[in-house]
Amino acid sequence: MEKWMVRNVKFNTAKLAQDLGVSEVVAKLLVNRGIYNLDIAKEFLDGNIDDFNNPKEMLGMIGAVELMKSSIITREKILIVGDYDVDGVISTYVLYTAIKKCGGNVSFHIPDRIKEGYGINESIIRKASEDKVDIIITCDNGIAAIEQVKLAKELGLKVIITDHHDVPFIEENGERKYIVPNADFVLNPKQEKCEYKFDKICGATVAYKFVECLYEEFNVSKEELYDLLQYVAIATVCDVVDLTSENRIIVKEGLKRINSTNNIGLKALFKETGLEEKTITVYTLGFVIGPSINASGRLEQAEWALKMLLSNNEIEAKELAEKLNDLNKERQDLTKEGLDEAIEIIEKNNMTKDKVLVVYLEDVHESIAGIIAGRVREKYNLPTIILTKAHDGAKGSGRSIEEYNMFEELLKCKDLLGKFGGHPMAAGMSIPNENIDEFRSRLNNVTTLSDEDIIPKVSIDMGLLLSQINYELIDQIALLEPYGKANPKPTFGMKKLKVVEAKILGKNRNVLKLKLTDGRLYIEGIYFGNIEGFENSIKDELGEIEYNKVFNSLSNNLYLDIICMPEINEFNGNKKVQLVISNYRISK
Repeated sequence: MEKWMVRNVKFNTAKLAQDLGVSEVVAKLLVNRGIYNLDIAKEFLDGNIDDFNNPKEMLGMIGAVELMKSSIITREKILIVGDYDVDGVISTYVLYTAIKKCGGNVSFHIPDRIKEGYGINESIIRKASEDKVDIIITCDNGIAAIEQVKLAKELGLKVIITDHHDVPFIEENGERKYIVPNADFVLNPKQEKCEYKFDKICGATVAYKFVECLYEEFNVSKEELYDLLQYVAIATVCDVVDLTSENRIIVKEGLKRINSTNNIGLKALFKETGLEEKTITVYTLGFVIGPSINASGRLEQAEWALKMLLSNNEIEAKELAEKLNDLNKERQDLTKEGLDEAIEIIEKNNMTKDKVLVVYLEDVHESIAGIIAGRVREKYNLPTIILTKAHDGAKGSGRSIEEYNMFEELLKCKDLLGKFGGHPMAAGMSIPNENIDEFRSRLNNVTTLSDEDIIPKVSIDMGLLLSQINYELIDQIALLEPYGKANPKPTFGMKKLKVVEAKILGKNRNVLKLKLTDGRLYIEGIYFGNIEGFENSIKDELGEIEYNKVFNSLSNNLYLDIICMPEINEFNGNKKVQLVISNYRISK
């Protein structure tokens, strides 16, 4: 059962539309995304590289660049310490490429997910000291490395941190005191005294901002700097940061460059994943390229992905791209097995009565626990934590719903946990095995989630009539692309459309094609969701006879309310408007 809700923000959209020179539909979509200010709206629609924020406003930037410049000129040994996810791999690539370009004596290390865990650690620092490294620069990690940085300084290492994660804190008398590692310089826009204008950037963008200032010092051309945006765009999409402000510009500019990339590794990966000669979009970054890069860090070595991006040899790049694609396929298979097992446990143990799901899957690879948690959350619309066997006890990942701040709820159980961290929508943790049952029980006992909170909610931007849909409207809507977090794909509601024809297509019977009418106009609709559920709902609501009429193109009594997105379908040189349906219900 879903609850459909139409966004109804009170604002003079007609005036905004006039000032922007766009349709009122576009103005309404902007307002629904919290964009009321004319200047911000103009930047949103027309923003370009010239609108980037000044990197020198980031706390510590000028000093960090001066320190790195000195290290490069004096040929000091520089070590980049990255992370094993997409953002970490891309951040490492951006820093390594740039420092090398400037003449730096630079190497990199990405921790092994299972053996070393997340972020810079003591063993990395001690080995760096043994190897006579002079300066460490982190990317996409380090903001919480208080003790590790302390050790590095004791061993005489210089340290620059570039990160974007939340600054850690301790609570004193009910107040939070934020703590930053005692590095030489810390670059993180989330620091309290940082004046950088937009703090919702990913780790790769922090690295890019550092490189922007470094390239200025070494007189590297702007075009070489902008070429890095194609990589930063991958990280921006895959780290699921808000696609607003400069993140939006990064993705728009990055997609332009990635679609004409000269990177041998990327081109090999495009070919291996079936994207060669196809347009690379936000979707392909988020659901094909990103997962392939991620798979190496999840199941093997993240450095494979980095070496693929750095490769100048087509044979080597092809081999690495094949490895990444094969690992991603393996990850998909493991995820399906884990998801099936999780659902079986939930159903068998009557856990659907819980408002917070905590499932222990002993044999699941810990690197995919978060993916499985996300899939379970999608199925049940409940906050979900998947735990799995670790070297010492259990480790896990959680994924939440909007109504449940997972990190704050974990704080209520911190005495049961080992290490934990996260934010409102996701978290990671370790826990002794003997505490799992009590952890599950307490999370459910202390939760304030109501029955209303856990009803799936579907937001609709506005209602549309069939008579309003045309090529011009679709072109206007496209002004809001690229879509992503904080700028979701628009949704339009339509009421009581009669189903004239229904066909199930595809070798897996996973596409539903509908012919719809409002009584005057006709349009094609396409649905890629649960086809079996669609069939069953007609049988339950209208009976077997009406069901047969629908699928035999006979006159029937099936009327649908739908949530959809109008798009242009181009096939064999023919263009026509169709509705891509995301949700439906039988009209009352």
